[in-house]
Amino acid sequence: MTAEASPLRTAPTRREENGITVFTWSTDRPVLHARYRLEWRFRAAAPTERESQGVQVNEARPSEQMRDLGVVQEGAPLLAEPARPFDLPSERDTAEQVVDNLFASIERIAEVHTFAKGMGIAAPQVSIGRAAAVVQPPEPGAGAIILLNPRVTQESDESDEQYEGCLSFFDVRGLVPRPLRITVETTNLDGSTMSTVYERGLARLIQHEIDHLEGKLYTVRMRPDAAPIPLAEYRQTGQTWAYES
Repeated sequence: MTAEASPLRTAPTRREENGITVFTWSTDRPVLHARYRLEWRFRAAAPTERESQGVQVNEARPSEQMRDLGVVQEGAPLLAEPARPFDLPSERDTAEQVVDNLFASIERIAEVHTFAKGMGIAAPQVSIGRAAAVVQPPEPGAGAIILLNPRVTQESDESDEQYEGCLSFFDVRGLVPRPLRITVETTNLDGSTMSTVYERGLARLIQHEIDHLEGKLYTVRMRPDAAPIPLAEYRQTGQTWAYES
């Protein structure tokens, strides 16, 4: 019975019937005491005559777009708290529900923004204080990476600085130093653990989400003399991270 908005576990389906658009949604595992409200956000209409003449029309800021899509914004206490680990396999159903929520959020967000560098989202960003995150690599067709109870166990001495963005304060970008290679231990749904090595851009994405699960934003990683820059000054939208061969 919370007032906080949170994503649906599964996305609504859409079909066309005789010129009418029909949306359907159902769940076979409702959360106890849950109430559901479905909202529609209509895409912008064709440009008006004033817009066609070059008259500027106010648009929602990126951070406002993310907030409207259910992403918790900077300043919320949940983003500054360490996420609670899962006790697996006993909490398998709960973990699966949280992951479903994260995939639903990624699907909604990807409809309004293209992520050339890949993207990720952590459970605290959708009002769930549990240790889960999903990372979508930038390569076409690459499968998403699910992180449950992740922790970095090793990191390389070699590092670099690249600009990062965060869905929880999407109006700016920050230059963040990070190791180029990390080893991450995660927990599987059956309770076993596994270690995986990530490099370069993917390592950066993974570290960003693990930071969220530890209650940190990327700003704590920036050099003391650095500060995030407004999106208007950022010149790398639509480009992947650059690395030397």
